[in-house]
Order: sequence, then structure tokens, then C-alpha cells
Amino acid sequence: MTELNCWVKSMDEVVTEELSTGGYIEYEYFDCGSDVLASLVYTLFEQNWQQVGVAHIVQGSVLELEFNAPPKLCILYDGYLTVATEGWHLHLCIEANLGGPLCKTPEELRKQRQVSRAAFYRRFNSEGNPRSWGIQFWNGADEKLMTILLPNPLVDGENLLPEGKPDLSKLALYQELREIYVLGNKPIPFTKNPLKHSYISVCTSTRCLPSRKWQPTFDALKSAVETAGVDVEVRTSGCLEVCQQGPVVFYSDDRTWYTRVNPNVAEIIVNEHLVQGKKVSENLYPPGNNS
Repeated sequence: MTELNCWVKSMDEVVTEELSTGGYIEYEYFDCGSDVLASLVYTLFEQNWQQVGVAHIVQGSVLELEFNAPPKLCILYDGYLTVATEGWHLHLCIEANLGGPLCKTPEELRKQRQVSRAAFYRRFNSEGNPRSWGIQFWNGADEKLMTILLPNPLVDGENLLPEGKPDLSKLALYQELREIYVLGNKPIPFTKNPLKHSYISVCTSTRCLPSRKWQPTFDALKSAVETAGVDVEVRTSGCLEVCQQGPVVFYSDDRTWYTRVNPNVAEIIVNEHLVQGKKVSENLYPPGNNS
């Protein structure tokens, strides 16, 4: 895993968007490279889940979600960040989505899906007073993707606080993140991309009929990893885009897919691939994918 450049260079770009209903939105753009975005979303969802909300906002419709507990899952797979809770989950494309082991996603679609612009925002009323704070993402087609709702000093739960009596302590997260990602006055608090820890996962999807017997493979991987003493997380996953050839296994470090992974093969994969760096050619998908 490569070292992370912990200093974000300020883009020094501020844009205001007039609102037809009065007031305006102020956008402060920041670098949306994958390491920067990974660090930001990890900070938001893993470390500050209790303070943030997630929204999709378009004219005529608003969807808002909040966390009631820490996420069960926060992982990066094939360009998509996945964050899962007990009741809902989200996906956000922060790197190129190649399209699984066969790289089926066309180049233009990759560009459309991926976050291409990102900005911290403040929404002002017609009197010029800020009323809400957050982060906005756009895709390559310049469509608004996800909105992160940051703590609002004017609101307590579902209720507006009395005018002139905001809880300004709620702006601490906005101010801290802005110092790091917009102004570049403070370093990113990571030395490596926090979403790119090594893991090996077993597909549990019922689409992959033989994978209904995924548990022995999972157990064998976990045992072999513990015995080998390698720093790799063993986990389960949803569909890994290789169907009818299960159990299917994915290794994150070099984007390798394996099929027909019984417990014996699982142990070989750990000892030869994870420990020695030699792929197990008999079970690679697609076959011959030794690069």
C-alpha cells in the first residue's frame, strides 16, 4: 500500500448559485482524488457517523437518512464505496468502476459514474445568513450525486432553535474538515488510504448456486490466514460478479477473483498467493489472469 500525501492543495475556488426562491448556495470546491475522498468519507462514516446525515436532493424530492449505530460495513470494491447499516446501505463511486473481473464497464460509463467534483457548501437565506452546511458530490455527467448533511447549529433534533441562539459548537466538524480538505491548513489524519486495507472475501449470494456452501470456504480461509499470520481480513460479501462457479473468492490487494474455492483450495490460496505472492492459476477467474 502506497503512502498517502496527507496535505491537500487548496483549489481556491468558490462558486455561488442563486436560488429562485431567494438566497444562494456557496460552494467551496476541493480535490476529489481517490485518496482524498477515501479519507474524507472514512472520517465521516466511520468516525463521525452519529453527527452526519446522507441525502439525495433534487427538485420535487428529498431523501434523508441518518445513522442510529456505527455502520456494519464500510468497504471499497471495484471503485464503489459501500456503507451498510442495519436498515439501509449506500454506494458511492469514488474510483474508476472497471466492471468486475472482466472489466465490462465502458470507458464513458466509468467517467460518468465516478465523483468528478466535490464541494463544501453553505446555504444562505435571502438575508444573507447561513442556514445549512454540508458536502456535495457530482458525477462525470455533472449530475448531483450524494449530499452529506453536516451538523446544523440552528437545529436541535427536529426542532429549530430560537432565533439568535444557535449552538455554534455544532460547527466544529464542518470547520475541522474545511481546514483539512478545502483550505489545506491541516494534514489529512492518515498515513495510508483508510479504505484500502487488505481483505479476502467469500461470495454468499444465492445467484452463485454452489456458493450456498460458502461457510466451509470462509472457515478455511480464516484458519489459514490466522496460521500464516498475514495481516488480511477475512470477510463475506454480496455478489462478486462471477456467477454459477462458486464458491467465489476475491482478494483486494491485486483485484484477483477465484472460483470453485473449496476448503483445500482456500488454504492453498492463502499459503501461495497471500504469503508468497503466487496466484493459484487453476482457480483464477478469468482463466490465465496472472497479471
